[in-house]
Amino acid sequence: MNNVTKEGPKNPLKIQDMTFRDGHQSVLATRMRTEDMIPIAQKMDEIGFWAMEVWGGATFDTMHRFLAEDPWERPRTLKKYLKKTPCSMLLRGQNLVGYRNYADDVVRAFVDKACEIGIDVFRVFDALNDFRNFQTAVERIKANGRHFEGAICYSLTERHLGGDVFNLEYYLSKCKQLEGMGADTVCIKDMAGITAPYDVYELITELKKEIKVPIHLHTHYTSGMASMTYLKAVEAGVDIVDTCLAPFAMRTAMPALEPLLVTLQGSQRDIGFDLNKLLALDEYLETIAPKYRDFLATNKMAVIDTGVLAHQIPGGMISNLVSQLKEANALHRLSEVYAEVPITRRELGTPPLVTPTSQIVGVQAVLNVLLGKYKMITNQVKDLVYGLYGKTPTPVEPEVQKKVLKGYKRGETPIAGRAADFIEPELEEDRKKIGDLARTEEDLLTYALYPTTGEQFLKWKYGLEEVPDHVKPKTLEDVKKEDELIAQAKAKTNPTS
Repeated sequence: MNNVTKEGPKNPLKIQDMTFRDGHQSVLATRMRTEDMIPIAQKMDEIGFWAMEVWGGATFDTMHRFLAEDPWERPRTLKKYLKKTPCSMLLRGQNLVGYRNYADDVVRAFVDKACEIGIDVFRVFDALNDFRNFQTAVERIKANGRHFEGAICYSLTERHLGGDVFNLEYYLSKCKQLEGMGADTVCIKDMAGITAPYDVYELITELKKEIKVPIHLHTHYTSGMASMTYLKAVEAGVDIVDTCLAPFAMRTAMPALEPLLVTLQGSQRDIGFDLNKLLALDEYLETIAPKYRDFLATNKMAVIDTGVLAHQIPGGMISNLVSQLKEANALHRLSEVYAEVPITRRELGTPPLVTPTSQIVGVQAVLNVLLGKYKMITNQVKDLVYGLYGKTPTPVEPEVQKKVLKGYKRGETPIAGRAADFIEPELEEDRKKIGDLARTEEDLLTYALYPTTGEQFLKWKYGLEEVPDHVKPKTLEDVKKEDELIAQAKAKTNPTS
C-alpha cells in the first residue's frame, strides 16, 4: 500500500549525497579536485544530509594517478568543513580501493588509517557477495566505533527480479546475513541501474518484514528507471537513498535530489531540505563544471542507455569492451561480445557485474569471441576460478574449470576457504621495497595498494620528479582561452559576409 500520503506520522526520507564521490566518478571520470569541493563544503554541511560520500570507489586510484593529489588528504581536509555531516566511503571489502584482494595486514592498516583521517560510515561490498571478504575490514570498522553499512550487489539473471540465482530469496537471505554480521544499515547497491520500480517495491516490502536495521538504496540513472525506482522504494518504506546535486546527477550517476525533494514535499516522507540552498549549490557547480567538460561523454544524444535494459551490462564495462575491440580492429563484433558476456558469466559462476568482476568477465568474453572459447585465459580469470576472489554465486562449470586451471601456478583444485587466508602478509615486504620514499604510513599504504603508480605519485609528492602538465589542474582561465581559440578558428572557417 502507498504510504506516501499527506496524513499520518512523519517519516522523513534520509539522503546520502554522492556529489563529491560517485557523482563525478560516474559522469566526469572521477576528476573533480578537492580545491573545487572546499568552497561549498560548509554550505553542504548545513543541508541536513544523513551522510556525504566523499571517498573510496575509484577516487583513490584517480587522485594519485591522474590528479597528483594525495588521496589521504581529501577526507582530512573536508572534515574541517563538515562538522555536522558524517563522511562516508565505498570500500570494496578485501579489495579495499584496488582491484584485487589484499592481505589482512594491509586491510587492517587501511581501515584504521581511514578512520583516523575522518571516515565515519563505511559502505562495504564484495563483487561476489561473499561476505567472508568483509570479515577483516568489519572487525576494524567496529573496533574503531564507526558505522558499518553492509552492501549487497544487486544483479539479475533475468530482466526482472527472479530466476534461479538472483531472486527475492537470495536477497532476503543475504541481507539477513549482513544484519547478523552487525551491519548498522543494509544497502541494496545497484551499480548498473537495473532495479525496476515494482521489483524494488517488492524487495523493500519483504526486507522490512525480515530485518530491523535501516535499509539504504543505491542506484544509477543509467537505464532511465532510477527516479521511478526511488518513488516505489519510498512507498515501500526505504529509509535512505543516494542522490546527487543536479549538475552531477542523472546520466550514469544518481538521480537528482532537487526534483525528489519537491515530489515528496508535504507528504509523510517529506525530506525537509531548503530547496533554495540546494539551488545555490547547483549554481556554484555549474561555474566550475567547464573545467571538467572534456571528461563528459558527448558521443550520444541520449542521456540514458536504453541498451542496458536488454543486456544489463554496466556502462563502465561497455566502454572497456569497446576499447578492447577498437584495439583489435574488431569493433564490428561488439554484438557478438554482447551475446557472449552472459554465457561467459554463467560459465564462470554467475558473478555480479561490478568492479572487478565486470572487467574479468568482459575481457574473457572478448577473448572468447576473437580467439575461440578459452583459447587464451587471463590471469584474473584463473584467480577467480581458483577462488582467490571468493565463492562465486553458482559453481564454475566443471569443463571450464578444468581448462582454466590446467597448469595454474597455485594448483588445479580450487580453494574453498576464505580467500585472504591464502594471501601472505604484505606490508613489511612493501616497506622494504619502497624504502625511504615512503615517509609516512599513508605513503606506505599508497604503495601497497598501487605499487607502480603509487611509487610514481610519491616521486611527484616529494619533488623528485616534475608533475607532468597533463596531470596539473585546469583553471577557468584555461577554459576561457580554449573557448577564445575555438571561436577564432570558427571565425576563420566561417567568415561572416
